[in-house]
Order: sequence, then C-alpha cells, then structure tokens
Amino acid sequence: MSHLDCRLNPGTPRGVSSVVGPHGVGASPGDKKSKNKSVRGKKKSIFETYMSKEDVSEGLKRGTLIQGVLRINPKKFHEAFIPSPDGDRDIFIDGVVARNRALNGDLVVVKLLPEERWQVIKPESCDRETDGAYESDAPEELCGSRLLQRPLKGYNDSPDVIIEAQFDDSDSEDGHGNTPSVPVDGVKKLSGWVHEKGKEDAGTPGTKDESTSVAQDTRALPEKSLQRSAKVVHIVEKKHSRAAAGFLKPLADRNSELFKKYALFSPSDHRVPRIYVPLKDCPQDFVTRPKDYADTLFVCRIVDWKEDSNFALGHLAKSLGQAGEIEPETEGILTEYGVDFSDFSAEVLECLPQGLPWTIPPEELSKRRDLRKDCVFTIDPSTARDLDDALSCKPLADGNAYEVGVHIADVSYFVPEESDLDKVAAERATSVYLVQKVVPMLPRPLCEELCSLNPMTDKLTFSVIWTLTPEGKILDEWFGRTVIRSCTKLSYEHAQSMIESPTERIPGTELPPVSPEHSSDEVHQAVLSLHRIAKELRKQRFSDGALRLDQLKLAFTLDHETGLPQGCHIYEYQDSNKLVEEFMLLANMAVAHKIYRAFPERAVLRRHPPPQTKMLSDLQEFCDQMGLPMDFSSAGALNKSLTKLFGNDEYSLARKEVLTNMCSRPMQMAQYFCSGVLQDQEQFRHYALNVPLYTHFTSPIRRFADIMVHRLLAAALGYKEPPGVEPDALQKQADHCNDRRMASKRVQELSASLFFAVLVKETGPLESEAMVLGVLNQAFDVLVLRYGVQKRIYCNALPLRSHHFQKVGKKPELMLVWEPETLEQEPVQQVITIFSLVEVVLRAETAALKYSAILKHPGTEGLPGPQDREGRDREDEQED
Repeated sequence: MSHLDCRLNPGTPRGVSSVVGPHGVGASPGDKKSKNKSVRGKKKSIFETYMSKEDVSEGLKRGTLIQGVLRINPKKFHEAFIPSPDGDRDIFIDGVVARNRALNGDLVVVKLLPEERWQVIKPESCDRETDGAYESDAPEELCGSRLLQRPLKGYNDSPDVIIEAQFDDSDSEDGHGNTPSVPVDGVKKLSGWVHEKGKEDAGTPGTKDESTSVAQDTRALPEKSLQRSAKVVHIVEKKHSRAAAGFLKPLADRNSELFKKYALFSPSDHRVPRIYVPLKDCPQDFVTRPKDYADTLFVCRIVDWKEDSNFALGHLAKSLGQAGEIEPETEGILTEYGVDFSDFSAEVLECLPQGLPWTIPPEELSKRRDLRKDCVFTIDPSTARDLDDALSCKPLADGNAYEVGVHIADVSYFVPEESDLDKVAAERATSVYLVQKVVPMLPRPLCEELCSLNPMTDKLTFSVIWTLTPEGKILDEWFGRTVIRSCTKLSYEHAQSMIESPTERIPGTELPPVSPEHSSDEVHQAVLSLHRIAKELRKQRFSDGALRLDQLKLAFTLDHETGLPQGCHIYEYQDSNKLVEEFMLLANMAVAHKIYRAFPERAVLRRHPPPQTKMLSDLQEFCDQMGLPMDFSSAGALNKSLTKLFGNDEYSLARKEVLTNMCSRPMQMAQYFCSGVLQDQEQFRHYALNVPLYTHFTSPIRRFADIMVHRLLAAALGYKEPPGVEPDALQKQADHCNDRRMASKRVQELSASLFFAVLVKETGPLESEAMVLGVLNQAFDVLVLRYGVQKRIYCNALPLRSHHFQKVGKKPELMLVWEPETLEQEPVQQVITIFSLVEVVLRAETAALKYSAILKHPGTEGLPGPQDREGRDREDEQED
C-alpha cells in the first residue's frame, strides 16, 4: 500500500462557507442552505472560541460547567450526549455547531443552554435506536461479546469475564433509551419534526426522528420530560484519534478557487466531519481521473479545524485499498481508533532475551516455589497461542480438601519497568482481538513463546494457591512466584468432554498429548474436581448477589485460503468455560484484597458503578407496563428476576434474551482506578460481581493493567521495593488503560460487524426467525435468533398497504396490512408487539458492506421483493 505525501500548508481555505445557521450560531456541515454562500468582509465564526483553562476550572468548581466524555449517535450524527454527573438522563448536545469541533470520545466541558432550549423526550424506554450503532458501554464483566469469535484467547472466552454477552452493539438515540419526541409549545425542538400521524416531513427512518410512539398533547407532559441540553465550551482531552477511513472526491464547484487546491474527504464514520485535503496529498492523476478512486479507501488525519470553517483541514495519510475488502476495512478501523499495529522497534525487541529457546536461570529457579512436578494444565480455545493462565487441583491427604492453584504467566519478569518494552506496552495497554487476527500488546516471541504457558516446558508464573473444601470454602491462601511445567494443553472442548463423561475413560486419540510424568486419567480427575468446586463457587456467588446477563454470541468459520467468512453459529458457553471463569474470578478477588491491604493508597483496582438511576427507573416503569415482574433493587435481585423461566417452550430463551438486552442498557462501564484517588470506599465496589474489591491479575500477556497489578503484588510479597509512584500517576495510567480497552472493544465489535456484513454479502440472503424487542411508530427492532444480531425493520421497506401504530393498554403495537400477492387474495394483517415472532431475511444492500433486515410476507415461502430502503445518507444531507 502506497503512502501519500502527508505535508500540509497550515491555514483555512478561503471561501469556506461561514453563514450563520438556523439557530443563530452557525451552519453545520449538514445545512443545505450554506451551499456556496459567502459573507462579505470579515468572515463570521461558525464555532465559538474555547473557554480558557482558568475559566473552565472556575466554572467546574462553581458547578456552572459540566465535564464528560462525548458520545455522538452513529445513526444521527447531529445528536451527541455526555453523561450526567448525578446519574440522571444524559445531557443532549444538538448539532455540529453545539459540539464545537469535538469528536466522539473526547473529554469535553459543556455549558447548559437556557431551559427553553432543552430537549423534549418521551418516557417510553422501548423507543430506541438499535440499528447498526456499534458502541455500547456495558462493562466486560457484565457482558463480553456477542458478535465476535476471536481466534485467540483474550476476548470471547476470557475466563475473567463474568458475563459472556454484549448488549446490542448499538447506542440508543440518546445513549439511554429515550428518544426525542414531538415539541412542546414554547420549547424549541432541535431534531426532526414528526407530524401528528407519525409521518415524517422529509427524509427516511435512518436520518429523521421516528421514535414518537403515540400522538399526545405534549403540553401536558410533566417537567421531567425535558432533557437538559448544552454546548461544548472546551475540549479537555482529544481522545479521538482525529483519523478516519473514507473516500476522496473533487469539490462540487469546479469554478471555485478551492477546487484548484483541495479535494473533499468524506469519512465512512459520519460522526467525523468532512475534511478538506490539499490536492498535492492526493494521487497524481486524481484531478484528471477522480472516478478511478471512487472505491478506494483512504485514511485521512485532521490537522486543524478553524472557528470560521464548516469543514476540518487534514492530510491523506495512506491509501488502504479496495473498499469492501476485509483487510483494507480492518486497517481503516484500527487507524480510526488509534490502535498501534506497527511492528515493534528494534529497541523494544532488544529488551527480550536474545536467542530462543530461552532457559530459566538457576538463580531465578532458586527464588521460586517449584511446582514442575505438579499436575498443572491449561484450558483455552483450541486455536489459542497466548496461554496466560493454568490450573492445578490435587486432593489432600485427609480427603476433605483440595489444593487448587491458579498459575498466571509472570510477564512482569520479562518487562523491566521504564524499559522501551514497558513504555510501548503501557502505551498499547491491551491486545486487540479481531475476528481474523490479533494486534498484540507485547512482541510475539514474548506472547507466544517466553510467557505463554505452553505444555512440557518450564515457565515462570505468579500463583494463587488455596486449600479449598469440596464446597468451595477457603481454608488457606498463598501467593507467590512459582515455576510450572504444564502437562497438557486442553481446549474447552477437551475439558467439556471430560465433564460430560465423568466415569468413562476418554480415548487418548481424542485428547492432546500428556507429559509422561502424568496420565490423562489424572488430568481427567483434576478437571472433574475443579468442575465440582466451580459449581459450588458459582452457586455461592449468585446466592451472594452477583449478576449475569447471558446473550447470544456469534462464532465465525473462515476460509483458510481467502480469509472470508464461510459461515457462523451461536457460540455455546459450556461448563468448561464456567470452570475457568470461576477460578479466574476467585484469583482476581484474592489479589485485589492482597494489594489493597498492602498499599491502600496505591492499589490498582477495577470498580463497576451501579446502573444509571434514571435509565433504571425508566426500565422499571416499562417492565411494569408490560406486566413483567422485574426487581431492579440490586444486582442479585435483577439476576433472580432474569433467571425465572419465560415459559418452557422453545422460545423461552429468546424471550429472556430480549429482556436481558433491555436490562443491559442502564449498565455503566467498569473502570480501572487507583485506590488513593477515591475517598469513598463504597465507590470501589463492583456492581455486577457484588464484591467490595476486584482487580485484573489473570491476563498480563494481553492487558497492561494486569502487569501493574503483578508489580504491586510482587512488592506486597517483598519481592521488590514498595511502589514509589504517586497515586495520581497510577490513576493516569489506569485512565489510559480504560481508554484503550474501550477503543479495543469498539474495534472488536466493528471487526465482527464487518465479517458478518461480508458473510451476508457473500452467502446471503440469510433467513431466520426473529423476536421483536422494540416497537416504534414506523419501525420495529428485532433480535435475529439464528445469528444473535439486532436490526431495525422499517415499514416503508415492506410491501404494505398500510401500517398503524397504537397502544393496547400500555403495550405498543404495530398493525401491518400487507399488499396481497395476487388480485384474488385478501390483504394479510400482521400484529407486531414486543416478544412477537417474525420471519426475517438479512440481505446485502447496494452500498458496500451494508445489510438490511426485511420481514417476510406472512404465509409465503418466497423472499420479499427488492424494496429500496436505502435512505438519504450524509452524502445527500451534506452538500459541498
């Protein structure tokens, strides 16, 4: 792939439109009225000048300003939000002008607008944007991933993930399940107008507000139906990479001076502004042959965005290749989210032991507890190469207890503090697992050889060893540096077959090689003992009030030659996964208590705040309206509500999945933090696990936070000097780990979405039953049961004679009246309510890597006709 000239002359192109916008502040890039207009004399500013740091600091202290992370709605890029500090409804930021050049993920400071300019919202929490928005905020412990089956350990099958799920890859329209509604008299409505009958003034479902579920006299709405609105006055930290993948095209006005100097870059992510790039950055023949590059994906970086310019300035950094192909699209995703996928430098590689295979120095062996003769083994996905945890279990002489060990790769031994290797690992902060590959945090020789707990080789580990009763009661606990020699590498499938055949000897041909010092029978018995104890630990955890949200997760099968997805299936979370999960959780909790006791001001821990209060109360109200007996008073109460069976038919799990999805929305992100920066220890708690202290210790190959924890544990045990770093510095690194984990999560979700879109394109149309999980006035959301994906189905994409929205009692309902297929037939009526079962077809659209869901005509086996629901995208909304 060719690199392009990245130089850029600073400054704003003259002639960029700066017309005053409809709200008296300035025109957004989507304002059609701004086309080719100019202002005589001095150009007017479109964006406000940022407040000074001093004024911002004073405003935050006084409470007149609010700080938060900006989230832009991927489906409606004019809408943005920041969380409310008090846990109430998110604060709404309308339009590009009010966003003031901040991008998604930036840490911003906002000033509330006068109340007459606040947003009007509807209380129905079922009205939400669930189609195609990839960014969700549920924490890893609460939900792993649904749409990604990675080839290496570290994401889907991670045993320290309490909940193997993800709550829908989608933002709600306000990020919190409440969407803008019709305007109150005298209250300014900032988004698309919806008429009384629910008909949109112009536009399509993807771009206009269509969430108003029922006509009503909004003047009677209570005061709580107003959502605070604000504008950005300062960017504290530009966390967005300022890079985007997208397409290049000439400016529309061939006679303008700009046409001779600049091209227009249109990002694929509509939350990123359009960008002027100098023609000298572009391919040499772009001006004469622009159509040759219509399907070429480029990466562009923003270098400036002036107050008087609608569009940003940038330079083309790279040509990625053909749009719609997996590798160019993947590289674009990685670049946009700031993932460093470059090769490790020579300086970094020099930090590793030179010459493999490496042997442990005798002096290091003498410092460690020698467990090489013990029956220790790993349980991982069959394709895993970075094995960072192992287990052991042996009965004690009295027969009433077991010695159970969790043995974690001692990565910190190979990563000297302040070394080049340490610095690059701290910067990357996490490995990134894509569907087809991994971008490692550490060099591959370390991930896959030096630290990976490969079988029948001596490995350095950090262990937690307990004396446990068969009921999982802890009688004794030991922490320390160890050396192990794993006797075999089990896959989850191997361990599962052992669990399912407790009395049968499994043929050696069905198991991986076992070292001569141990037998497959010994390993089998250890797995069975661990399974029995894990079941007791798990039972006790949920009795103690833990929460689990099970959702569907898709696994891909890839063609070995082309790398294209051949098929997919719902990943089954089995007892072998649960076995590993329980002991990783136990180890993480044990280490959290150990390092906090030793260093109460410097412990790196992981907290999970309780759900957002306003969203939770909205959900409670919705469940009450639907007649669903849900108790949201605590994590444990919610878990008990969710574990009640929804009938005993074949769709009971699907109904539970729909409700689980709803319950996931109020959940907040879990965060790494330093104990010394929070005064209230109640804030240390982990909501989903319902424990006072938790941390990450079990995956140091792929998470830098775990390396930090290993160093703290080593100091707590006297292996090294106590940490000299201040709490604020530890918090800064913890914040960076949080940011990179979030970026990694987004990238993983986008990778999965990319592969599923390619699968639909290559092998579709795909048919499946689906269950309705939300009903709007002109559309409804479905969970596609075979694939675990969610899509929105639009009424205007179906061959309907009419459709009608109403409330039956308090339940939203859509009546669809289908056009008959022949003149002799009568129109078919179909009622759509939450939990309804429907037949859907997923099919590729004309645009690259987009797919839509279409409802099958009731009573027909054929596919629906080619209805073009491709609404206006930003190309139509934002003219040059």
